[in-house]
Amino acid sequence: MVKENATPLEKLFGSKTRTKLLALFFENTDKSFYVREITRVIEEQINSVRRELINLEGIGIVKNETFDNKIYYSANLKHPFSHALSEMFSAKTPESIKVEVGKSTWADYIKPVKNYLVGLIVTNRVPGEEGIDMLIIGDDKTKKLTHWAEVVEKKKGKPLNYVIMSEDDYTYRKSVRDRFLVELMEMNISEIYDPEKIIKP
Repeated sequence: MVKENATPLEKLFGSKTRTKLLALFFENTDKSFYVREITRVIEEQINSVRRELINLEGIGIVKNETFDNKIYYSANLKHPFSHALSEMFSAKTPESIKVEVGKSTWADYIKPVKNYLVGLIVTNRVPGEEGIDMLIIGDDKTKKLTHWAEVVEKKKGKPLNYVIMSEDDYTYRKSVRDRFLVELMEMNISEIYDPEKIIKP
């Protein structure tokens, strides 16, 4: 039952949580989100979110994919109503939800692999420009960093050109002024994670 003080969109879609989910997915059609991330962003209870995700999946408006043992949800742009929903939620409605990607988000990204990650360089590479988007420095013997990079790609909603390098390899290349590292440091860098101070001189 919809409350009397519900917004017009809540009345249209029959649920506050459903409206927030549609706003999240169709304002951010290039991104995907896992359940606990969704509950944090739209500030709704996890049971309510799960229930509405099942409803939206059931009618095909939302799709899911599994990465690194997590289920990620996103807008199904092949659904006949996807264009209309994108138009509706691209307007700056009171229900609009924008997901900002900034330094705090990278801090969140890094948390699951802090025990494996020694350093990280993220660039603002323009599509088509030579170079890489991420240099990941750390222990990837168990492929934790590889799986993590795939998750970051999914959350960013685009393929990323990344290189994973061991700490010893990075330290050696840095000592001989390896051309790859020199050119990387000349790129437009947006983020550096360097707790061990191995990246900066």
